[in-house]
Amino acid sequence: MPFDIISPVSGERIGRFEEMSAAEVDGILGQAQEAQQAWAATPVAERARRMRALAGVLLHNRERYARLMTAEMGKIHSQGVAEVEKCAWACNYYADHAAAFLADEEVATGAYHSFIRYRPLGVVLAIMPWNFPLWQVFRFAAPALMAGNGAVLKHAPNVFGCALEIEGIFREADFPPQLFRSLLIDVPQTSRVIQDPRVAAVSITASVAAGRAVAAEAGRALKKCVLELGGSDPYIVLEDADLERAVETGIVARFQNSGQSCIAAKRFIIVEALYEAFERRFVERVRQLKMGDPAEEGVYIGPLARVDLRDALHDQVCRSVEAGARLVLGGEVPPGPGAFYPPTVLADVREGMAAWSEELFGPVATLIRVRDEDEAIAVANATEFGLGGAVWTRDLQRGERIAADAIDSGAAFVNDMSKSDPRMPFGGIRHSGYGRELSIHGIREFVNAHAVWVAAD
Repeated sequence: MPFDIISPVSGERIGRFEEMSAAEVDGILGQAQEAQQAWAATPVAERARRMRALAGVLLHNRERYARLMTAEMGKIHSQGVAEVEKCAWACNYYADHAAAFLADEEVATGAYHSFIRYRPLGVVLAIMPWNFPLWQVFRFAAPALMAGNGAVLKHAPNVFGCALEIEGIFREADFPPQLFRSLLIDVPQTSRVIQDPRVAAVSITASVAAGRAVAAEAGRALKKCVLELGGSDPYIVLEDADLERAVETGIVARFQNSGQSCIAAKRFIIVEALYEAFERRFVERVRQLKMGDPAEEGVYIGPLARVDLRDALHDQVCRSVEAGARLVLGGEVPPGPGAFYPPTVLADVREGMAAWSEELFGPVATLIRVRDEDEAIAVANATEFGLGGAVWTRDLQRGERIAADAIDSGAAFVNDMSKSDPRMPFGGIRHSGYGRELSIHGIREFVNAHAVWVAAD
């Protein structure tokens, strides 16, 4: 079955890939397993050398990789360059810190010698989405490979060009040729790969529905699984917030990557005392965002990755308006080709509306008015998701208390937007998934904490 790559800008076909046969997939899995066994015996210092080389390849070719992302899924070019640079940062971070993260951990017991050794699990299947075609992959691959694992990537079909390019990046950086491979396959073959005994574990970044399906498959095979799923992150603005900073950061937090981010600020929860000023300034700034060809200078809102995704988002907006939400800006599908949707603002959003309970994966901001801090926290936590969140206040102790103890999520930020950082764990709770990527926690997801006990004579 062929996979067509459709330009989200023009609607025209720009590429075609044939699905790999079962025999091809079988051969790749066997080669990956063999390569991983040799890689596991490679000293961490040598792994780090190649990981730094990987970062160098990324930085040297950043413009080319950014152009490919723009073509396949409509990413703004400058944001694509920044994404490649972030991938290089993660590679260098794990090259610098993996040895310490994986060092034997001495344990005081009654034994002559007892310790924990962190050993790789084997070949890990990564099922990755299209919205950050490189970053999603490298934030998994850098720690997984530094731990001594191998990887096979099942990328989203609309970014199969990126998938093959990533495979080439590893080869160019002198990694073993079969250690990281891309599988051009669809759902039925993916299920078989999960069940294959040569695959030791699974990492998936996807929708809640896809996460459930993969977790069920991994569970049947009794395999470790890390899930990074959807989000509907709260962005709390309290009465003592720096209004201008909260608005400016909120624009990036909601509309970066044309709003196609699991940790985007999707629900702006503003206390009554500041609400009118926030809405007025926020809408004013959203009006200034230029929509158009993502390759053009000055464009901030490109197309969504696919027309069906755009249409699903528009349906959520329409259902919210029909239920009583106030359409402040946008909300109309523009004429012409492509998957464009204008930056949109919904206000007066209440419980029971699509914009309240569903994840809006695109350039739509939801404004919710609340009485005070207590109601803001209650609304923030009134979601099935739990990925990230933010709170804005000039009182840093107040903000830290809310972020650390009140917001139910995998991460919470004070006076900043939710974001991933190689130095901090990334992941969620509830329907946002389980397990962690990045930091020491990410590299230890796909290792065996192997206890060793040496008794005294």
